[in-house]
Amino acid sequence: MKRMIQGFAACAAVFLMSLCTVNAQEGTAEGENWCGLKWEDRMELQYAEEFSVDYYEGGYARIMILDGQTFLVVPEGGDVPDGLDDDVAVLQKPLQNIYLVATSAMDLFCSLDGLDSIRLSGTDVDGWYIDEAKSAMENGDILYAGKYSAPDYELILSEGCSLAVESTMILHTPEVKEKLEDFEIPVLVERSSYESHPLGRTEWIKLYSVLLGKEELAEEMFLEQQEQMDMAAASGSTGKTVAFFYISSNGYANVRKSNDYVSKMIELAGGTYIFQDLGEEENALSTMNMTMEEFYAQAKDADVIIYNSTIDGELKTIDELLGKSELLADFKAVKEGAAWCTEKNLFQETNSLGEMIAEINTILTEEDPALDQLPHMYRLK
Repeated sequence: MKRMIQGFAACAAVFLMSLCTVNAQEGTAEGENWCGLKWEDRMELQYAEEFSVDYYEGGYARIMILDGQTFLVVPEGGDVPDGLDDDVAVLQKPLQNIYLVATSAMDLFCSLDGLDSIRLSGTDVDGWYIDEAKSAMENGDILYAGKYSAPDYELILSEGCSLAVESTMILHTPEVKEKLEDFEIPVLVERSSYESHPLGRTEWIKLYSVLLGKEELAEEMFLEQQEQMDMAAASGSTGKTVAFFYISSNGYANVRKSNDYVSKMIELAGGTYIFQDLGEEENALSTMNMTMEEFYAQAKDADVIIYNSTIDGELKTIDELLGKSELLADFKAVKEGAAWCTEKNLFQETNSLGEMIAEINTILTEEDPALDQLPHMYRLK
């Protein structure tokens, strides 16, 4: 009888451990306990679809990312539960000396007053257009630790890095991710760029708030952007068409695909993106190149054009724009003074997407908007 009871106990232990493994990979239903942790709540998300967060008794939280990444956030001084699968990365609070490679995450950390948790950057000082990040690097508070494909492992280890936040570019160099993990540095691959809704990207602020223990502040920050978007969307369609593009060094017009988040921002702002059903099924890239002749044929009658300066530098004048291609002189928006340019900070300020939607709405609805209404865009003169 004693052997039978011991056998049942062993089977039960194996079953519970396998249940932890399955749940870590596939997720648990809302309200389910997990690996000995008592479930309390699930984070409410409005637009983000690429991650989920479950809270457990005692200050524990589980982050699950859609590609299969699972993280257990353990409170300061808390014990790691027994029976966790090897694929579950443990993040012990307080998280310090983070190596941040995903540029889209920096603005979210700054908005959470969490810059002091970042010690290492995958972007050097001249690559940042976020003032706080640039200043921190100039002051030596954040050190350049190499780009995603060539990190300075010696520096990263010497600084006691507790987490590497990577963009999906790391998937092109899986050996780097493996080496960081071999050094027992958890790697979180940021997937906000896969969100289908623009504010889904901004909502990743809630994920980082779990790491920093600042969920209430994250909710406030997110609601501010949602309100900006809602006010812009409430005005309805303006009936105006918009082209968003830049001219590459080899003379092609690089445009956003029809299902890209920039295209959706234009639609939410009351505009109509000039390129409908463009390249949606070709590949996973968010942009595509068109010959200038093709671009001219489809975009010359756009009511507004927005030049994307984040790739090859900002333009200031119409003459500089025409220097990219003389064909642009015949564009309706150029003739009518509706040619705009983005600031360099456009794609790094992830926590300003609602504000950017409101700016596009302002461009579409106001003849001469004040400069303080447009921190991310300006009219070409």
